[in-house]
Amino acid sequence: MKEKKVYMCDKKLFGLVGKNIEYSFSRDYFSKKFKTLDLDNHSYQNFDLKSIDDLVAVFSKNSPFLKGLNVTIPYKERVGDFLDEIDPVAESIGAINTVKIETSGKKTGFNTDVYGFENSLKPLLKESHKNALILGTGGASKAVAHVFKKLDIDYKFVSRNPTNENQITYSSISSDLLSTTTVLVNCSPLGTSPATHLCPDLPYKALTANHLLYDLIYNPSETTFLRLGKEQGATIKNGLEMLVLQAERSWKIWNSVT
Repeated sequence: MKEKKVYMCDKKLFGLVGKNIEYSFSRDYFSKKFKTLDLDNHSYQNFDLKSIDDLVAVFSKNSPFLKGLNVTIPYKERVGDFLDEIDPVAESIGAINTVKIETSGKKTGFNTDVYGFENSLKPLLKESHKNALILGTGGASKAVAHVFKKLDIDYKFVSRNPTNENQITYSSISSDLLSTTTVLVNCSPLGTSPATHLCPDLPYKALTANHLLYDLIYNPSETTFLRLGKEQGATIKNGLEMLVLQAERSWKIWNSVT
């Protein structure tokens, strides 16, 4: 069999920008995807940045090979400052998790979390799912809120330190509130491996079979948050499918596939 040659001019680099991201889903996912598609000139690496300001060096050191980035905690809300253009949906959300870099060097930000969350959530929704709590206020929570607006689901954010009228504290989540609020989405890092014993502070005994608990965490596959909900009969869902869907959406954006 004739050996394929990969020339430097054909090299295409993609990567993940974040902080403390050695656990990265994206690197393993895309590395396997490139191997499956026989894309020997494609590679994916982690850019673990102590500060978002270090992104300037990532762009300069990897040009012209860098073609696309995924963005994760804690930089989804600040990466837009380093781009040339932001997609209207990402602009309205206020968070970016995908960056496309064109041959010209133009850098455009997108949000594919919306696509991933919406399409993994919708099959689980019932007529009774009209009110929601979003646990956490980071970049991913903004994509979740955008989807709830689109689906006409009322929501409030839950924060340890509320800053506006649409945010409440964990201590204010009562059994009475959960009797009418049947969708709970964990956008906080509580429960992520290795601290899998942690979970949001909720009155879990008030949950029922009418509740839907969605955790953006995928490692472990069943967080304490989800396990406690399942024990009360609630429907549960982790974030793995959302990650796969948003990753595939990113791939289409990088390759200009509509």
